[in-house]
Amino acid sequence: MKFDTPATNNPIDQLKVIGQPISRIDGPLKTTGTAPYAYDRNDVVANQAYGYILGAGIAKGRITSFNLSAAKAYPGVITIVTHQNAGKLSKGKYNTAFLLGGPEIQHYHQAIAIVVAETFEQARAAAHLIQVKYERTKGYYDLDSQRSKSIPKDDMGMPGDSAVGNFDAAFLASSIKMDATYSTSHESHSMMEPHATIAAWDGGQLTLWTSNQMIDWAVGDMAKTLGIPKEKVRVISPYIGGGFGGKLFLRSDALMAALASKAAQRPVKVTLQRALIPNNTTHRSATIQRIRIGAEKDGLITAIGHESWSGNLPDGGPEAGAFQTRSLYAGANRMTSNRLSNLDLPEANAMRAPNEASGLAALEVAMDEMAEKLGMDPIEFRIKNDTQVVPDSPSKSEPAKLKSKKSEDKEQHPPFSLRQLVKCFQVGSEHFGWNKRKAKPGERREGRWLIGLGVASAYRDNVVTKSAARVRLDKRGYLTVETDMTDIGTGSYTIIAQTAAEMMGVPLAKVNVRLGDSNFPVSSGSGGQWGGNSSTSGVYAACVKLREAIAQKANFPIGDAVFADEKISNKSQSLTLAELAGNQGIAAEDMIEFSGLDKKYKQSTFGAHFVEVAVDAYTGETRIRRMLAVCAAGRILNPKTAHSQVIGAMTMGVGAALMESLEVDKRYGYFVNHDLAGYEIPVHADIPHQEVIFLEETDPVSSPMKAKGVGELGICGVAAAVSNAVYNATGVRVRDYPVTLDKLIGKMPIRV
Repeated sequence: MKFDTPATNNPIDQLKVIGQPISRIDGPLKTTGTAPYAYDRNDVVANQAYGYILGAGIAKGRITSFNLSAAKAYPGVITIVTHQNAGKLSKGKYNTAFLLGGPEIQHYHQAIAIVVAETFEQARAAAHLIQVKYERTKGYYDLDSQRSKSIPKDDMGMPGDSAVGNFDAAFLASSIKMDATYSTSHESHSMMEPHATIAAWDGGQLTLWTSNQMIDWAVGDMAKTLGIPKEKVRVISPYIGGGFGGKLFLRSDALMAALASKAAQRPVKVTLQRALIPNNTTHRSATIQRIRIGAEKDGLITAIGHESWSGNLPDGGPEAGAFQTRSLYAGANRMTSNRLSNLDLPEANAMRAPNEASGLAALEVAMDEMAEKLGMDPIEFRIKNDTQVVPDSPSKSEPAKLKSKKSEDKEQHPPFSLRQLVKCFQVGSEHFGWNKRKAKPGERREGRWLIGLGVASAYRDNVVTKSAARVRLDKRGYLTVETDMTDIGTGSYTIIAQTAAEMMGVPLAKVNVRLGDSNFPVSSGSGGQWGGNSSTSGVYAACVKLREAIAQKANFPIGDAVFADEKISNKSQSLTLAELAGNQGIAAEDMIEFSGLDKKYKQSTFGAHFVEVAVDAYTGETRIRRMLAVCAAGRILNPKTAHSQVIGAMTMGVGAALMESLEVDKRYGYFVNHDLAGYEIPVHADIPHQEVIFLEETDPVSSPMKAKGVGELGICGVAAAVSNAVYNATGVRVRDYPVTLDKLIGKMPIRV
């Protein structure tokens, strides 16, 4: 099914099942411990051995020798695989570094060996007996020192640099100017479930039970890495204990398990030890961001410039912090730049709303700083510079001249399909009690606690991508949906079941959803908040085809057919779905393909984050007191699961604001705090009260579901809202994340 015209009325609009706050249908499995996660799959193949990965002890250089003798002699050891006996390996399309290092080492803790033994303890002990000699070479580990060598870098199909009008001249001519530099830290995904895989070979056929968000990507990259056909690889990943972008790509647990299984000639299970994950897998790169805003005294932005620097291994992509600045606020004269420096740190890649999460952490603080210079309320300033067209995407070249917002030529800029940012602020400010905020920082106090309110815009593009599904109706009237879509804890099982139930007129209890198997039709996968909208649209397409097949069998014109109460009916008669299915059943398969509309309209999601903090006037300790997110993200397919996604994302935003930071040893090129003892993330006590409001909206340009993504919108802007609240409480502006107490103490106005 091609989706190339805006959606009209369709069965989803009935909202009998879609749009209802239904509890996750996989919930009982997870709460009882019976959901089968990758490392727990003792039921799928017999005689599993254990693998333990050894990571490189240097960041850059080469291995000069291995001494494996003691490890091989250790009790229970079956085999050891290194680059010396692994065979010829390639690099996957989605990998920046080789997953097996040697003799060249590209980053610290790059996998260099796997020991296979009868027990995990034996494999671990033997791995520690391996002696490796290295030749270390010079590496570069500090982003700031490498900024001068950075280059513009494209990402996600968008150019690294953009320019509209004449930024330099307009900024110089502005009545009020703001110029500040911000920085964000390297961050780690820190999902609950480590990367884990069981690998088994049957002749030339490889099966992986793994934890991976994108099944088809994993199949393709494993096949490419091993140099075998895609059809020789099967990937199964029905349950994932958190991914956050860290499991979008094939990682060393899967490759090393496959290599170890082949060498041992038996199934092998591997999990990455927690201390290996930050350096061995991917992380979010630190950024340095310079933002300049020029405006007239009435608050209209005349010039806005955003430059962002990040780091990665050669051939890697940027953390493109300036992307959202091209679309979020009006202003005729604009400049953005996303520049990348080569660093010899572990691979940087997608993490928890990549680009916008980092970019808004800076931009939304800059907007508050500019509002203060103008003497305006931060919300008033944002609303004044709202736009219903994309100011940084002209459809034809424009002369480099100064223009005001009022003279903006809308015909030269694509419109947003739907943009309710202003309403998000209006609803949120009323609900949160924004009118009680003291404009002057440090004015509100409760005992030793300084109280502050902060706000920020939330913005995230709505990405759609093709997605397929297969739907079968059996003689009992039960539906089975099959698609390789994954559920990373976000509720995919539930919204897919809701979609099928709504389309076919059957109760939710009669829908069985099967996910995460490469033998199923290829879906969108989970990531970039594209999964829910795209995958349910694929199920919608398959159900449309199934409805047509059932109507044909019933000899009903499809235009007259009504699917409800487990029947197909028209004005004169009705038949049960079960009797039409018969012993043979009826099946249909189709794919949603998005074509054209994403070129005519800018599809985005919007929101407003509100935060109240308390800061100890004597110690600088910051505590979150309450949070509110107001989201405009199309039709909400399930308010309960969407609410869970957003509050989880808000929690991650607090982590980025106040505590999360991978600390780099700049001498040796590795992340020092590479476990959950040293890498701090929020816990329940840090997050006392959260609210989420979803605006009522449908976006027919987005998909037949009229939905959009919402999960990553929940993190975008949170860090800035927290930082702005800390400033409002203390009068101390911290531009270097995380906002820790050492950056506050000694600067606050203590009044006894």
